[in-house]
Amino acid sequence: QVQLVESGGGLVQAGGSLRLSCAASGSIFSINVMGWYRQAPGKQRDLVATITSGGSTNYADSVKGRFTISRDNAKNTVYLQMNSLKPEDTAVYFCYVFVPVRAIYYWGKGTLVTVSS
Repeated sequence: QVQLVESGGGLVQAGGSLRLSCAASGSIFSINVMGWYRQAPGKQRDLVATITSGGSTNYADSVKGRFTISRDNAKNTVYLQMNSLKPEDTAVYFCYVFVPVRAIYYWGKGTLVTVSS
């Protein structure tokens, strides 16, 4: 059974920074993709950033230059460093891992990030 646990959310003023972490337990295999989505109130869940097990990254245009995704394969943990936060970054942030050999996405329960103006 794979479980993902996020941490690091909270309340921050505009211009501030937060670092999210997501630790995966269980068998996720060495070849996978980890990443973050976010969902603001009343809106759909949108991609924020992804990182492959080889280290290739992808970002939504809205966060490029402000957010950095990274991972520690030995710890099965993915991070999201968020700088220069804006009120529009307010959302619940969900981490996920996609395991190609199973063709399954696993999701965390989410962590709330609130950016005040």
